[in-house]
Amino acid sequence: MFCALIIVGVEAMKRRAFSTDGLGSATGAVPPLGRVLLATLSACAIGFAHPAYAAPLQPIEFSEAVHNLGYIDLYVAQHAKLFEKYGLTVHLTAAGGDTQAFAAVLGKTAQFAVGDPTMVEMSRERGGPGMVVGTLVQRAHYFGVSKTVAPITDPKAFKGLTLVTSPDPNTEYSVTKKLLQDNHLKVGTDAKIVEVTPGTEIGAMLAGRADIAFAQQPMVAAAMAQGAKVVFDFSSYMGPFCNTGIMVLPEYAKAHPEIVQSLVNALEEAARLTYAKPDYAKEVARAEFPDLPPEVVNKAIDMELQYKIPAQTLPVDRQQWDKLISMQKYLGNVQGTLSYNDVIDNTFSSKAVKTAVAGAGVTVAGSK
Repeated sequence: MFCALIIVGVEAMKRRAFSTDGLGSATGAVPPLGRVLLATLSACAIGFAHPAYAAPLQPIEFSEAVHNLGYIDLYVAQHAKLFEKYGLTVHLTAAGGDTQAFAAVLGKTAQFAVGDPTMVEMSRERGGPGMVVGTLVQRAHYFGVSKTVAPITDPKAFKGLTLVTSPDPNTEYSVTKKLLQDNHLKVGTDAKIVEVTPGTEIGAMLAGRADIAFAQQPMVAAAMAQGAKVVFDFSSYMGPFCNTGIMVLPEYAKAHPEIVQSLVNALEEAARLTYAKPDYAKEVARAEFPDLPPEVVNKAIDMELQYKIPAQTLPVDRQQWDKLISMQKYLGNVQGTLSYNDVIDNTFSSKAVKTAVAGAGVTVAGSK
């Protein structure tokens, strides 16, 4: 209303100015007060044309367990400027493991983390905080690679082999241990597990410390480029599975529901974009891993999407969650005494799905 009144006033001054000399620009003939009004009008116009500029972006600290291409949805959200679209700017840090990522949330050095959501179950069972508001990886994203072992179709063939994984209680270790125990193989006797720093599994296998390395992308594709072959994949063996969750403190979600919603909105949109535009996902992946040959990174994304490892949508599927907790209970990592609703809050992700559907597509920032 204020700007509309200014427009009326300025137009009247323009008419008076032109009737006086009949020449020149309107601004040249408008008296000082009119020039002030014109300047104010310009500011109004800018405000209406760019409402997003009215509020600064909300900075967010985000902790990821390990930098890997199972988390491609997260990186797509960053490169496509989807966080900015929803009013956020995200600073991402690799923690070095699932425990460390969730510890950043518990210690309030990060507002959000992604990693094994079993960490939240463990915390809540011990009287601590934690909440899972979405899925980022919907299948176990680990492949067994080897230079010396033939492809394994019967897990009993792991008998007598040495396997390398990231340390307990990371998911990679948990699924490997469960695989062996399900097939009546005793860890340390029938098969040996060597635990190494996350991200170094392939190197340990190539150095001869193990027969098979269980690793994530793009390390798997990098090993394949060095002559190794995929001999086993957990995504097919286990099926849909809540491998990686988006974790936050309940008190933060309660105090800042709009920020949680914005972050989940961005990730839901990114998940759909990853599958809709795989070439763009590859472009993002190459930017995230510039030290690897482009063809290696492209192969990694092809495998991620082929096996449907990144989340296609964020709401935590109950069957996938139950499969995770059943495994962790079997291994003795959790008691499994909490209900699904005690740990999972799909309120934000369900709204994000509606927002994504209503948007009917996304804009890719900087795509080629």
